[in-house]
Amino acid sequence: MTDLARRQVTTDVLEVGYHEAGPADGQPVVLLHGFPYDIHSYAEVAPLLAASGFRVIVPYLRGHGPTAFRRQDTVRSGQQAALGADVIALLDALAIPQAILAGCDWGGRAACVAAALRPDRVAGLVSVNGYLIQDISAAMQPLRPDLEAGFWYFFYFLTDRGRAGLTANRRAIAEVIWRRNSPRWAFSDADLDRAAEAFDNPDYVDVVLHSYRHRLGQATGAPEYDQAEAALARLPSITVPTVTLDGTADGNFPATDGRASGAHFTGPRVHRQIPDAGHNLPQEAPGAFADAIRTVTELGSEGERKW
Repeated sequence: MTDLARRQVTTDVLEVGYHEAGPADGQPVVLLHGFPYDIHSYAEVAPLLAASGFRVIVPYLRGHGPTAFRRQDTVRSGQQAALGADVIALLDALAIPQAILAGCDWGGRAACVAAALRPDRVAGLVSVNGYLIQDISAAMQPLRPDLEAGFWYFFYFLTDRGRAGLTANRRAIAEVIWRRNSPRWAFSDADLDRAAEAFDNPDYVDVVLHSYRHRLGQATGAPEYDQAEAALARLPSITVPTVTLDGTADGNFPATDGRASGAHFTGPRVHRQIPDAGHNLPQEAPGAFADAIRTVTELGSEGERKW
């Protein structure tokens, strides 16, 4: 993202590396990447939004790229409450009272968590695959076998063998996941190489393993997030204006009409299917993703729900 300014900011827990574009007085929008991806999921989205007058902030998540923990004794947690707390801490550090949050995969989850627990800080939400707050109490309920097959790495990462594999094969594991997640995305070796640089972070393996172990109920959370996790266990509603997106070529999350998760969104909402896009939707369909963020700004608090 050479056309965006590279910056660093200190939060209570992290030194966060991020890129910024657009006017300083524009509507802030925070773009949040997933796993195993990095900020280049937004390499084309960010300039589109900057040109529309948004202040665009694209941070590296904990355990990725230049983002570093401030203290050695901090638990390298990847749990959902930690990801959501990082977003609010970033807004605090940048003195941003309220922002639009947009993301996919881990980033979409972080955005959903922040929107659910701190709606006063969230002007709007764009989430790929809908409501992404994890119901950990139901983590052991099986999915259809063909979908379970795509989540092989969830269970791999529960094992010591998975730790050794991720440590040794960060790029190669990402490539396998990318191909399953986005079977129609013709990404290049250069695309993967660029993202894989973010996986060299010394905390990457610990954060990733904890994320999947916690979501499957196989690891305890960091105590500082206990209260937030208790709130998330109740699967709280999201009240802010929201656009949810499904790619019709997502290999692990088949596109829906949005109705199944509709009860979780109690504010104005639009749901869209994006043709031929896979799981890394912002990078595969940047125009559609940017348009979703513009749509959020148009949704009023009294707007009708649209499908």
